[in-house]
Amino acid sequence: MKYVSFLRPDGSASYGRLDGDKVYDLAQAGSPADLKAAIAGGALAQLENGQAYDYASIKLLPVVPNPGKVLCVGHNYESHRKETGRDPVANPSIFTRFADTLIAHGDDLICPKVSTDFDFEAELAIIISKPGRHISEADAADYIAGYACFNDASVRDWQWHTRQFTPGKNFPGTAPFGPFMMTPDEAGDISEVHVISRLNGEVMQDQPVKDMIFPIAQIIAYVSAFTPLSPGDVIATGTPGGVGAKRTPPVWLKPGDTIEIDCGPFGVIKNTVTKEQ
Repeated sequence: MKYVSFLRPDGSASYGRLDGDKVYDLAQAGSPADLKAAIAGGALAQLENGQAYDYASIKLLPVVPNPGKVLCVGHNYESHRKETGRDPVANPSIFTRFADTLIAHGDDLICPKVSTDFDFEAELAIIISKPGRHISEADAADYIAGYACFNDASVRDWQWHTRQFTPGKNFPGTAPFGPFMMTPDEAGDISEVHVISRLNGEVMQDQPVKDMIFPIAQIIAYVSAFTPLSPGDVIATGTPGGVGAKRTPPVWLKPGDTIEIDCGPFGVIKNTVTKEQ
């Protein structure tokens, strides 16, 4: 099944089940308040359909607007590791994002006023289904509520001020996430799903999930060894080679550009770049 977070016509936030071109409101009396709470309740599929809205007419929110943690994996495709000149490592490289960096499909992607080196990173994100710590790789699939597209847009000049990534990964309005969450039962085997970015219609990145250096199960096991995972937490699993910073000459996102992240069955997030005022 597919789920979205969205704004009703009256401006109130809700979440719903996406079925074809309709979104059925699930935030009714007695139901969980938001998608994160519904995931935590473990009964998403049993929630009753409420009012139907046309999908094309609603204002989407980040699919989970309020995750407790957003964890990102760096250099998780060999093509990207090589283009960055990083040495091979035995464990995933993990950094964090703040939840207030997240935006939705269709929102403006904000290039900070203090930067000119704004980049795109197509990624597949996973959403955690239940609390877990020291999760084994064998059990990791049981902790996945669903999958979505993610753009780990990076403010490279700030990312490269030091060897720490945090500033360049946490400007507001720089992490498109959505458009919906697809549950694992519908997703099936995702190994052949391609993670693609298109800048103004031109393909910039394109690589299948099976090419990850550290597979999703290993990422969940590693992350849960050092921090407890909770329902609604998000893990962005890394970007393929082809980022703008490593092209000759570099290709930076500019105001008016459109950037799409396409993860096949998990939809497409499309955003237009605008400069922070």
